Amino acid sequence: QVQLVESGGGLVQAGGSLRLSCAASGHTLSNYGMGWVRQAPGKEREFVAAITWSGDGTYYADSVKGRFTISRDNAKNTVYLQMNKLKPEDTADYYCATKGRVGLVTSSSGYSYWGQGTQVTVSS
Repeated sequence: QVQLVESGGGLVQAGGSLRLSCAASGHTLSNYGMGWVRQAPGKEREFVAAITWSGDGTYYADSVKGRFTISRDNAKNTVYLQMNKLKPEDTADYYCATKGRVGLVTSSSGYSYWGQGTQVTVSS
């Protein structure tokens, strides 16, 4: 069973930055594609970014392209989401996720394992 734990959320002003981390336990992530998904209050889950098992391939939602960067450190069993130029519309709970296999998953419905989420609030 893959267990994912997110951290790094918080309150930030528009234009600011945050770095989210996702640490895994119970299983190594080095063979899995990983992703970040967010859910704003009253809205459906939205795919944000994904990364291949090796880190050499990434994919972003149009809404975050050019502002967010997903990366990973397989030696630390951790995935990151660097968020720059944050906007109020980025306010949401952010979840780390994996399908538990190699490959890029670019839809929020494609993931099988989820963390508990970390809250990001961007004030205007």
